[in-house]
Amino acid sequence: MAQSVHVPGAELAYAAHGEGSPLLLVHGIAERAESWAPVVAQTSATARVIAYDRRGYGDSSAPEPYGRTTVAEQAEDAAALLEAVAGGPAIVCGRDLGALVALDLAKRHRRLVVGVAAIDPLLLAFSSTATEVLSTERLALEESLRDGGPAAAVRDWLQARGADPRRLEWADADHGAFFADFAGLATWPISRRELRALDVPLAVLVSATARAHVREAAEALATLVPGARVAPESDITQELWSLDRDIRG
Repeated sequence: MAQSVHVPGAELAYAAHGEGSPLLLVHGIAERAESWAPVVAQTSATARVIAYDRRGYGDSSAPEPYGRTTVAEQAEDAAALLEAVAGGPAIVCGRDLGALVALDLAKRHRRLVVGVAAIDPLLLAFSSTATEVLSTERLALEESLRDGGPAAAVRDWLQARGADPRRLEWADADHGAFFADFAGLATWPISRRELRALDVPLAVLVSATARAHVREAAEALATLVPGARVAPESDITQELWSLDRDIRG
């Protein structure tokens, strides 16, 4: 991606496709902007689709040292990108950690967000089993780190989730951003009251491979945010079009 936007501590690489109302795509953990290729292909005929590498991933830089990020930091990056590139509010679609970024944008930068599609949102505080799952994952990562180093640890984490070969290739270059993300997973302080106060059209999408604690968190989010609807991830394009119709009235 040849285009970039400067944010505090980093340069964010992005690509914009098509014309129309803005759609911002925020990738998840151990992904890149390229992960959104199918969505870009399906939506860029009717929208201006903006996909970017979050700090430390792909062609985007990160500060040194870069050991931890927060949802708020990632949301500020996304807000700066929207201000610079979109020239107006957008539908924001994010996956796992990226879904939290989209929700934080709606909470703190409401004027930049007209709708949110949250795929497998990692609202870990709303899952009864998430703490145990994260503890197990952390131990497994520490063991992989000792045995093979950071890139191998990320590959092990991805292989346990059935990741495609492309993501496994990225692990070598993006391991620093992965561990910064992992350290920042529980950094979004959101209450049930604040979620009930969100006044943004919201589609909560659940992937076929989502684990129990992720499904539990997604269902909690959909229950708390007024008017939110739940759909399988396979319906993502349909849900994005539905959000656009809802917004246009």
